[in-house]
Amino acid sequence: MALWPVVLANKSIKNKQLSDRILLHEKIHHRQQIEMLVLPFYIWYVMEWLFKWAIYKKRHQAYKALSFEREAYSNDSQPNYLETRKTWNFIRFLCKK
Repeated sequence: MALWPVVLANKSIKNKQLSDRILLHEKIHHRQQIEMLVLPFYIWYVMEWLFKWAIYKKRHQAYKALSFEREAYSNDSQPNYLETRKTWNFIRFLCKK
């Protein structure tokens, strides 16, 4: 979990190290947080999650549908993603299915 400015991880992570993919996923969230000046990111995140939870009726499905998560999951396997990422790119994922 990315909570600016750190990444929190569960102790059960295999070999006590985070994979490159998980680290990139969380770095994408850090970039999202920075461009939204941190606090508004968390407000938007919670509000979008509540809205999607009301639609999907399942917490995990609402989480997976979040624009921030969809951007991160869609790009966490591309090592150079943050070098080419456009500002506010998560907006592209806001209304997509």
